[in-house]
Amino acid sequence: MLNGREIYRFAGVCALALAICAGASDESRAQEFVYRGGAANGPTIEQYLEQAGPSSSLIAHGALTIDGKSVNCGKRPTVLNPNFDSWGGAFPGFLILNTKKISGLNTQVKLYIYSHECGHQFIGADEMKADLFAVRRGVKWGWLDAQGLEDICVFISKLKGDAVHPPGPKRCDVMREYYRKLAGGSGQRATSGSTSGAQTLGPSN
Repeated sequence: MLNGREIYRFAGVCALALAICAGASDESRAQEFVYRGGAANGPTIEQYLEQAGPSSSLIAHGALTIDGKSVNCGKRPTVLNPNFDSWGGAFPGFLILNTKKISGLNTQVKLYIYSHECGHQFIGADEMKADLFAVRRGVKWGWLDAQGLEDICVFISKLKGDAVHPPGPKRCDVMREYYRKLAGGSGQRATSGSTSGAQTLGPSN
């Protein structure tokens, strides 16, 4: 059986949002684990589920819904793990969602998280490309509007960058520009004073 250290050692991992502002508590930190090596060295779903424990469950491809909306990432299944260190993650062949962390977020932010992780399956570990994959999918599939993008930006705005992650505000600028291109400049303007659950980085404990 793999231990936790072995599971997450698989050739480097990258974060959706490393640590937030300096001085944040440990509970405020979250990492998105993305395997960056060859598939032959990654954990199988069985190995991951064994390590994750009985609170985790496997949802077959095509069977997952997010707030009533059916989602898929090709034929890749999703592991629901309420004890995962971040909102979501990806290893080759499957995605991970932390049901506890995403429960306080609005639908478009949840769909962004899922689609960002799905993007890693197709474009690899690049975080910005995964962001743009999520935006492109959201526009194409009709679940992302201008207000939803602003909610996503609020969600990641306090996250600082690292060697491979631009700071949250910079990621937002790139996503906004890409959204405007895809929407042809005709997207709805975001309204002020949104009261969606995405106004915080995650649900309260």
